[in-house]
Amino acid sequence: MRLNDTVVALATPSGAGAIAVIRVSGTEAIKLVAPLFKAKSNKNIQDQPSHTLHLGNLVDGERILDEVLISIFHGPRSYTGENTIEISCHGSQYIQQEIIQLLIRKGARSAEAGEFTLRAFLNGKMDLSQAEAVADLISSENQASHQIAMQQMRGGFSNEIQRLRQELLDFASLIELELDFAEEDVEFANRDQFRDLVSRIQQVLKRLIDSFATGNVIKNGIPVAIIGEPNVGKSTLLNALLNEERAIVSEIAGTTRDSIEDEISIGGVGFRFIDTAGIRETQDIIEGLGIKRTFEKIAQAQVIVFLLNAELFKVQGSKFKVEIEKIQNKFPQKPLLIVANKTDKLSESEISNLKDSLSAAEGPDLIAISAKENIGVEELKAKLLEFVNLGELQNNNTIVTNSRHYNALLSALEEINKVQEGLNNNLSGDLLAIDIRQALYHFGEITGQVTNDELLGNIFANFCIGK
Repeated sequence: MRLNDTVVALATPSGAGAIAVIRVSGTEAIKLVAPLFKAKSNKNIQDQPSHTLHLGNLVDGERILDEVLISIFHGPRSYTGENTIEISCHGSQYIQQEIIQLLIRKGARSAEAGEFTLRAFLNGKMDLSQAEAVADLISSENQASHQIAMQQMRGGFSNEIQRLRQELLDFASLIELELDFAEEDVEFANRDQFRDLVSRIQQVLKRLIDSFATGNVIKNGIPVAIIGEPNVGKSTLLNALLNEERAIVSEIAGTTRDSIEDEISIGGVGFRFIDTAGIRETQDIIEGLGIKRTFEKIAQAQVIVFLLNAELFKVQGSKFKVEIEKIQNKFPQKPLLIVANKTDKLSESEISNLKDSLSAAEGPDLIAISAKENIGVEELKAKLLEFVNLGELQNNNTIVTNSRHYNALLSALEEINKVQEGLNNNLSGDLLAIDIRQALYHFGEITGQVTNDELLGNIFANFCIGK
């Protein structure tokens, strides 16, 4: 990227709408737009203060392109830290393109993906972890992912990392100072205090690393595979969970030949439900391919909902228990939730006996529902939510959602463990300093104090144009 250029891009989603916002950023942004804008007040926007709005016409020579509202931001008091103009125009795609093309002809260039946020990072408006949180905030689709992204964008995560890094840096400076007086055998860094610091850093790093398990599922949604024999009501359950007719429902067994996926928010957390083909022995080639894909989806899921027909269980209980045991043995690490469907056709005593029978054999995770009558579906949703550790989120603790941050934290912990080992073995300051420098390096990777063009290119390439 040529970061000294003035860049322009549509900052709102492409397509027609009531209004669109076109963002222009760079040293020459205000100077470039000024001749093209005729304010109703006859003021020249080059003479106007920052953070002001101006109504007028945007013109191409004598031709009026649109009546627009222009927002002026003088650097460094702007999102990018540069002079910035935001043009609010009518949402016609034709008008949007006419304005953008006019600005390009006058000397701007089209912004690259994420270039505005990259400039904000390079100009010190935010650190790298905050910049990455911008993309997470844009893509957040539920309350939990939005809350985490907002917390990180406000600097919660980076502030915690910065505090640890600064404390470690202070001790590192003292140890480096000892190296200058090596012949005099002096000790500036109190080793007991240093051990306490290393222990505290280890605890924080472990907590952040452990939080990634929760953060990753909140960010990406929790995949839940709905499995069972044909015609037990898997598609009906999916429709009941989504509250819409998403999957075809039929009395004919084997209707679902391929997996169907959709996502909903439960308690602010995204769950991606996968309706799979019924598992049974079949000679039908197409259905067989669907069953093969079912097992692939089970392998990808984090939670398995095994749906069984409550009526059939009364006479085929042992068969179902064998099938459940097979799934448990094949996927021992995955939570398995056993759901008895079509219980609206049973009496309360029969449902109670069913629960007793399955609970005794398979454990407590059994829910009796009627997907068709929407009975017990809310209980099922509540049970699914129990598989997510929301304690840290509810306590507003820092939660790691970014795999790059996770890997850097793992590397930092590895180096801190080496420092602790060196302290325990009374290693000299010059050897301790090597591992401390490496730990500081990995801390710096997270916030962007240590970076390179390739890393920045990979991060900001995932942003949308205009952000």
